[in-house]
Amino acid sequence: MKNLSRRKALSLGVALGLVGVANPGQAWASTGSVAGAAAGTGPEWIWDDAADPLMASMLDNGHVPAINTAWASWVNNNDPLPTGVPAEFAAHLRQVNRLPSWADPAKLARAADFNRRRDTYLFMLYGLGSGIMSTVIPREAKSVYWSAGGADMQDRAAKTFTFGYDLSQLGAFEPTGQFVVTANKTRVVHAAVRHLLPQSPHWRAVADESVPISAADILVTFHSLGTYVYRKLLDWRIPFPAADQEAFLHSWQVAVHLLGVPDEYIPQTWAAAERQSAQVLTPILTPSTEGIALAEDLLGLTAQIDLGVTRGFLNEFVRYVLSDEVGDWLGLKRDYASAALVRTAWPAFILFREGLSPVMPGTFYMFDQFVRALGMLFLNKGSSGTTTPITIPTGNRAG
Repeated sequence: MKNLSRRKALSLGVALGLVGVANPGQAWASTGSVAGAAAGTGPEWIWDDAADPLMASMLDNGHVPAINTAWASWVNNNDPLPTGVPAEFAAHLRQVNRLPSWADPAKLARAADFNRRRDTYLFMLYGLGSGIMSTVIPREAKSVYWSAGGADMQDRAAKTFTFGYDLSQLGAFEPTGQFVVTANKTRVVHAAVRHLLPQSPHWRAVADESVPISAADILVTFHSLGTYVYRKLLDWRIPFPAADQEAFLHSWQVAVHLLGVPDEYIPQTWAAAERQSAQVLTPILTPSTEGIALAEDLLGLTAQIDLGVTRGFLNEFVRYVLSDEVGDWLGLKRDYASAALVRTAWPAFILFREGLSPVMPGTFYMFDQFVRALGMLFLNKGSSGTTTPITIPTGNRAG
C-alpha cells in the first residue's frame, strides 16, 4: 500500500511538474534555507508565538470589532499604524511592520517588474491553478471550509487573491505599496483562526491536527502558489531569465517571513523549494468532502464572469493546469471540445504574447479579457481594483 501511494504521488508530481518525491524526513533540512542555521523543532509543531497569544486575548476580551474598524484605513505600507487599538496590539504591529534585514530592495523591485510583465499567466495560475489546488490540500480545505470565511467563498477568495495581487504589484514592498500591511493583517487573521477553529466541533470532527495553520501548513501553501507557478512558467517555456527567477523567489521568501515562518525553513533556492514541495505537497494532495464543496463554489464564482466562456472550459482549464487526476477527484465534468480548445489555443496564445509567433490566435481576445475579468472578480467582489478589506473573524462557520 505504501508503494502504491508513493507511485500515485510520483504520478501526480509529474503531472504538476513537481517530481522527485523523497524521504519526508529531509523536507525541512535547514542547509537549503534562507537562514542556513540548524533547524530545531520541525515547522509542523511551530505556530506563531508572537501573534497567537495576542489574538487569543483580543478575541476573548472582545477587542476585535474595534480593531477591524481601526485598521480599515491602514492600507499602504507608509500609512500610520492604526490608533484606537489595545496597547499590546499596537506594540505587536510596531514590532512586525518591517522587512527582514536580509530583504534585497533591488530583487524586490525586479520581482515587481516581472510580475507586471507576466500578470496574464499569474492570474490564470494563481486563480485556476493554485486556487483549485488548495481544495485538494486536505488541511487547508477543512480549515477554510469550517472557518467563518468558508461560508462566503467569494469574500474569502477575494481576501486570498488580494494577498497574491498585492504581492504582484509594482512597488509592493515600497512605502506606497500595500503588501507589508496585507501580510501583517493576514498573519493576525491566521492567529485568530488558530484560536477559533479548535472551538468548532465540526472542524475537530474532520481535522487531523489540534491547531491549524502551522508553519509547515504555510510552507505547503507557498509551494501550491510560488513553487507551482515557477514550475509551470518553465514548463510553458515562457522566457524566464535567471535574474527574474531569483527575484520572484525572493519576493516569496520575504512574504513567507512576514507571515511568521522561521527563516530556517524558508527555501533558499528554487531547487531547494522544488525538493521541499515534492516531499510535503505532492504526496498529501487528495480530495475531501470540504474540498470538493469549495472547488464547486470557486468554479461557480468564476463562471459568473461568463464572457462566452462555459463551465466546461473552466473545468478543462483546471484539468490542463492541475491534471485529470485532480479533475476526477473534484468531479469536474468533461467537455472534450473545450479540452481541445485549451490544449491548442492556450499554447498559441502564449507564443503570440511572447512575440514567438506572428500569428494571433482567433481566441486571443477571449483569453485576454477572461484573464482580466478573473482578476477583477476576486478583487473585493469585482467592485474595487485597488484593495480588498481584510477583517479578523470572531467566530467559525455554523454547522
